[in-house]
Amino acid sequence: MTNSSRNYKIAFFLALAVIVVLAAVLAFDWHDTHRRIAPSADTANAMASPAPSPAATVADIPLTPVQLTPERMQSIGVKLGTAEIQGVSNEIRAAGNVEIDERRVAYVQTRFPGWIRNVYAGASYQFIRKDEPLFTIYSPELVTTQQEYLLAKKNVEAVRSSSVSGVAEGAQTLLAATRQRLEQWDVPASEIQKLESTGKVITDLTFNSPVTGYITERAALPNMYVQPDTKLYTVADLSSVWVSAQIFQSDLGRIKPGDSAVVTVDAYPGQTFSGRVRDIVPQIDMNTRTARVRIASPNPGLKLKPGMYVNVVLQIPLGPKLVVPSSAVLHAGLRQMIFVSRGEGVFEPREVQTSGQAGDKTIITKGLKAGERIVISASFLIDSESQLQAAAGAFAPPPPGAGAAAAMNQDAAAQAKLELTTQPDPPRKGSNIFHVKLTDAAGSSIAGAQINVTFFMPAMPAMGMAAMKASVDLADKGGGIYEGAGELGSGGTWQVTITAQKNGHVIGARHFTLNAEGGM
Repeated sequence: MTNSSRNYKIAFFLALAVIVVLAAVLAFDWHDTHRRIAPSADTANAMASPAPSPAATVADIPLTPVQLTPERMQSIGVKLGTAEIQGVSNEIRAAGNVEIDERRVAYVQTRFPGWIRNVYAGASYQFIRKDEPLFTIYSPELVTTQQEYLLAKKNVEAVRSSSVSGVAEGAQTLLAATRQRLEQWDVPASEIQKLESTGKVITDLTFNSPVTGYITERAALPNMYVQPDTKLYTVADLSSVWVSAQIFQSDLGRIKPGDSAVVTVDAYPGQTFSGRVRDIVPQIDMNTRTARVRIASPNPGLKLKPGMYVNVVLQIPLGPKLVVPSSAVLHAGLRQMIFVSRGEGVFEPREVQTSGQAGDKTIITKGLKAGERIVISASFLIDSESQLQAAAGAFAPPPPGAGAAAAMNQDAAAQAKLELTTQPDPPRKGSNIFHVKLTDAAGSSIAGAQINVTFFMPAMPAMGMAAMKASVDLADKGGGIYEGAGELGSGGTWQVTITAQKNGHVIGARHFTLNAEGGM
């Protein structure tokens, strides 16, 4: 082995030994630090136990009445309303499609064979008005019948003065039978009148449109031979259409023929089309669990086109109900809350039961009376304040006879000052070290006190977040400095309450908000 190889191996093993020693020192230092800044018992228990569901956590947090100053009410935008009894209607929203009204479809066919000569309506989906010409047709049978009609008419005039019994009547009967055959072939009365006045056979008979609408099917072509069973045109009258709405089977029991409906189309913003339920198709789609509800809707300007996608709102009358603005109802987990105004800025949380919405109103079935004043704006912020006061016990009134003691505690609390600092600064989601400096009114440090710092973040049901709370007891480090470690379960704004007790009395208290870094 060369000297260079031996030197390389010695250097490698020396470096490895240094790394092992450094790792041991770092591990010991981490263990010692972790032991000294261990979380409080409440925080450790919260970390060890599984996180409760949002619904369960919110239900466990009691709500207490909360009192706000006029300035506070104005700053958070509190608005009041009144619970009222109103005649309301429920809405069922669905998607639908425009269809041709099957009662307004006309077929054009001849009742005799012949050859088409001229075609005036030569395109599908061409718009045509009633009595406008479609095509002309030549039919030998029609020509023969017209000649028979003219001959019968001359015969009637010739035997009109005959003295032979029954001759005039027979001629008149033959004329009537020939005219009736022309009418049964749908020859217009104007054409028969023209035949009588001119005495000339009409070789090319014109067929006109029976309705105003769009030609949805066309088979007529020049020089085409047609039979009576040949369907030449299909004309759809679109002055009224059907809207086929897809309604879930759970809503069918609330719908009946005659209910009003409003139809809107993205193509015409701000414009609505009215309609009424005509019938409910007795068939459920097995894939979507919906049934077709047919709505008859007038179609002014023929704006609704067959096949067009539309939005449908069915109006279902419910009668008089107790309603509040939907913004007044706070959904707190499994509970639904409303804050009732008791005057002088006092708001009482009230659990209510609802039975759905009617437009921008929510129907109340239990927990509220008509005429009560309620909060219709900023309910979420008042709920947070109520949860905070319930968690900190700030609103609990003193027992009878305790007014003097409360005043003494209040005076003592006013004399002590508490200053909070954190490490890191600002605090973050996860482990933090909290320091509180406790001094009296003169600035002298106070020792031997019990300091507790409570962090509280109200529930945010709209974001699926439960309320969070962390409580940290600080140890006296001397010189009026108290220290403790704890966990913050989330970044964001925390409500902080610091209380200082000595000899069983509260000597200081402070309440404020603190922003922590880190995600939710």
